[in-house]
Amino acid sequence: MVAVKIKENDILELKKKHPCGSSLFRAVRVGSDVRIICKGCGRDLTLPREKLEKSIKKIIGKEND
Repeated sequence: MVAVKIKENDILELKKKHPCGSSLFRAVRVGSDVRIICKGCGRDLTLPREKLEKSIKKIIGKEND
């Protein structure tokens, strides 16, 4: 399995939607655990990197703040 290059502030589209209906998340902290924030409702989640990499549909790129 090839490691996915996730960087801070990347927008990730996941295969499964969040309960609020959004499938877009912003990566806030990257390490062995990755902290992501839902673009729809603002809820933050911390997931193990391995689990998150399996659930990524595509990496959209940097968020323009």
